[in-house]
Amino acid sequence: MAAINDLSVFVILIITTNITSTKAETIPSNYHKIAIENKIPTTILYAVALAESGQKIKVGIYRPWPWTLNVAGIPRRYPTRKAAYNGLMYFLEQGVKSIDIGIMQINWRYHHKELGTPWQALEPIHNTRTGARILRGEYKITGEWKKAIGRYHSPGQKPMQKKRALNYANRVMKHIHRITQ
Repeated sequence: MAAINDLSVFVILIITTNITSTKAETIPSNYHKIAIENKIPTTILYAVALAESGQKIKVGIYRPWPWTLNVAGIPRRYPTRKAAYNGLMYFLEQGVKSIDIGIMQINWRYHHKELGTPWQALEPIHNTRTGARILRGEYKITGEWKKAIGRYHSPGQKPMQKKRALNYANRVMKHIHRITQ
């Protein structure tokens, strides 16, 4: 029953949409609400989610997937929250701490306090809100959205980290361009 409820939350997240641009792409309304709460442009928040956990659902439809883990650079997509939770618990029990979790792919090692419990970390709205707060924090540091987007993925100051941040920001910008076209 929990898997059905989890799937229902995700379906509502996808189906309940709010057009946030004058073009064809629609963004689920919960992204709009969370973006407003955190003073983030909706297209940026949604584009980050697409870059982090997006997958092709069917031809022409690309959406963030809430039950995604990334362990050692390998994305793992699970069919339900419970399955993702079981996967997350397995890796945590093995001593793995650097795991990116959920829609916004928030790293457990660095943000476990903000994520709460492993079960809570996989709740789509909570995960998106946590990611939005992290993104907003990076914007407060940089004062520029493109730099904040890059730092969301790679906040370090070493040359390779800065390069990863720029590459990531450019990838998110491509999603923004697609969303608004």
